[in-house]
Amino acid sequence: MASSWDLTGKVVLITGAARGIGAEAARRLNGKGCKVSLVGLEPERLAAVAGSIGPNAAWFEADVRDREALARAVEGTVERFGGIDVVIANAGIVTVGTLEGLDPEDFERVIEVNLLGVYRTVHAALPHVIERNGYILPIASLAAALHGPMMANYTAAKAGVEALADSLRVELSVHGVAVGCAYFSFIDTDMVSQTAEHPVLKQNAREDMGPLGSVAPLGAAGEAIARGVERRSRWVTVPRWVAPVLVLRGALQPLVELAAKQRPQVKEMIQLLNADPRTKVEAKRSGSAPEQATVARDSPNGASAATKASS
Repeated sequence: MASSWDLTGKVVLITGAARGIGAEAARRLNGKGCKVSLVGLEPERLAAVAGSIGPNAAWFEADVRDREALARAVEGTVERFGGIDVVIANAGIVTVGTLEGLDPEDFERVIEVNLLGVYRTVHAALPHVIERNGYILPIASLAAALHGPMMANYTAAKAGVEALADSLRVELSVHGVAVGCAYFSFIDTDMVSQTAEHPVLKQNAREDMGPLGSVAPLGAAGEAIARGVERRSRWVTVPRWVAPVLVLRGALQPLVELAAKQRPQVKEMIQLLNADPRTKVEAKRSGSAPEQATVARDSPNGASAATKASS
């Protein structure tokens, strides 16, 4: 078993902490003695989570696309708690659609939040984490390793998060800072449940995906994060089978692609999404698309103020 890092009094900054994985991780880490700084875009929910945790929690409203707002959140955290030991870059969003069908702004927003938001979060807090020889945990996804259709922007962003973590791991080792990366499959969050309600996806249940389509409880993700911080882990995975998938990804990716091509439901979904006026660029520009593809809150979202992006 890996040795444990004493978390008593450690200060953890978490983005996307208003709900879901971020809020759950904050509660679990506080239970291990941490002081937690909750960062996100939903002030009422952030205040409620902080209130449920108690005096060792503070919250700051900030968009991970806004470098200055993140800087203020970092400064506020340091002023309140004296420093930062751990950063969990967790905010994220998702769209439903194809590269062909999605409006470029919606496609790029996912990259902006899920990849550049991680960079901005880490960069803003980095001097303080270095000062304390701390730990950084970007939240990637199983999608960083296995790249399915109809989520090109999400898989690209999450693969970028993994690559960022891999590069940082060596760079920051000279400072005694450890860097992990979290890989989750479907977790019982608002993002997963809202995405599943998309009319195209709703017709094609995840049951067809076998174990890849199973939904893990939120508590499992929160506990895995807390355990990963305590061990300064390289990988944090939920469910357990994600770890061997990461090892075997080179062999599994071609099989994922082959299986997708052979499933008539996938072809049907792609055709429907390409024709869906909510995701078609021309429809948005002509004013006939009052609502764009789902931009759901990753339960830890700290980036999008609405569950759907309006035109």
